[in-house]
Amino acid sequence: MATLPQCAKCSNTFCQRMHGDEVSKNVLPKFCPMKISEITIKAVTERYGQENVRKIYVPATVTEKEAYELVRGVRMAVRPRIKELVEFGKLIHARKIGLAFCAGMRDEAARIVKVLGKSGFAVASVLCKCGGIDKTKLGVAKEYKIGKASKYEAGCNPVLQAQLLNDVGTDINVIVGLCVGHDMLFTINPEAPVTTLIVKDRLLGHNPVIALYSDYHKGIVESQKRT
Repeated sequence: MATLPQCAKCSNTFCQRMHGDEVSKNVLPKFCPMKISEITIKAVTERYGQENVRKIYVPATVTEKEAYELVRGVRMAVRPRIKELVEFGKLIHARKIGLAFCAGMRDEAARIVKVLGKSGFAVASVLCKCGGIDKTKLGVAKEYKIGKASKYEAGCNPVLQAQLLNDVGTDINVIVGLCVGHDMLFTINPEAPVTTLIVKDRLLGHNPVIALYSDYHKGIVESQKRT
């Protein structure tokens, strides 16, 4: 069985500070990819020369660079993610952006569409409940409806969201608050690249990182384990 890469457990982050060829393998943790996956690293590095990778990676890295400026001698972030999306879209010469959004984020979606429209993009937006199909017709047992099992309850339809955006030929697709799992289905079905602008967290106001730092939420995170 292959050794699992465990970068999150590394306290040294040699890769961030030194070129891989300059690091002695003796000082690397046993789980470090630079130690256990040298062949893979070399093979993947070559893939960055492929046009389909390069046309996204280079503009993404330029966008990363331009997200910072020196302010009174201090390097500071100067762009929110929505602005980064706009500038990245311009760099790759995108003309049409698709928005796959949650029904609970209609207001946010409308604001995003307005920003993108003012920035010169055509925007196609698709609601998660689009199609008006009951959850049972999408293969979900009625007892898993949020409301009464006997009543109509529209199911989220990420595959349809992706197909509708495919049909109009979007250049970039943006996720706005899709549910866990639904976002995965959406991501694997579009023909255009996908990024997430807003991740859903029903309890924490769509800021899931709070649960990693707050003792108030520790009990919630560590409980409710399914067997």
